[in-house]
Amino acid sequence: MTNLLEVRNLRVTFPTARGPVDVVKGISFSLGRERLGIVGESGSGKSMTGRSILRLIRAPGRVTAERLDFDGVDLLRQSEKQLRAIRGARISMIMQDPKFSLNPVMTIGAQIAEALLTHQRLGRGDIRQRVHAMLESVRIADPERVAKLYPHEVSGGMGQRVMIAMMLIPEPDLLIADEPTSALDVSVQAQVLDIIDDLVKRKGMGLIFISHDLNLVSSYCDRILVMYAGSVVEECVAGELQNARHPYTQGLLAAIPRLNETRDELPVLDRSGWAA
Repeated sequence: MTNLLEVRNLRVTFPTARGPVDVVKGISFSLGRERLGIVGESGSGKSMTGRSILRLIRAPGRVTAERLDFDGVDLLRQSEKQLRAIRGARISMIMQDPKFSLNPVMTIGAQIAEALLTHQRLGRGDIRQRVHAMLESVRIADPERVAKLYPHEVSGGMGQRVMIAMMLIPEPDLLIADEPTSALDVSVQAQVLDIIDDLVKRKGMGLIFISHDLNLVSSYCDRILVMYAGSVVEECVAGELQNARHPYTQGLLAAIPRLNETRDELPVLDRSGWAA
């Protein structure tokens, strides 16, 4: 089966007073219509990787790669106009704290409709029907009422669902979810993940799930990339994460608190001698 996404030697570079700094250091991976998790500490390059796929890194940042192909399209050779036809329609990205990405002066229904109308021409009745159906698919019980609300009038969990609806209504082939549940309580987190999982399976999409929660990603994804200091240090099947060999991954796993904790102190990562 042909891969949906091919990434080879991807680098994201920013200038500093001391010279150029690579925040993503030549990583490579491929993605089919599956769930790929990317984990690591804050600052490891996870979000920059996701943003670079959509070419959302703006100057003075610079994205280079030997290959950055999406379904046969070379993303590095696309103009901004061509990329606008891909963003949202074929690749969508749920940003961190999605509710705060919503426009505070537009109703929820208008914002979801805008995501659809950017790529399709539909009549007013069809748009309204699609928006309400999408809100129902993310388990919002009264879509007609919610569509008329403004972002400040909904809870954090509902705001997350609205953002997911906005990103999924164009029915993209690839969804990049950047810690979409990090600010939610456990019960709402489970609901949001079920929504994404159901839509990924039903629509046959590819998913890149970016998180710092190793337990969550190991139970939810098919494969995992572990990033440290801008590099991929380990790749494994999600169900085999507990057998990780790299000392960084082992250190992250050891630092996770347990329900039946017997250790007096959680271990601290010893980074001496590591090759990023």
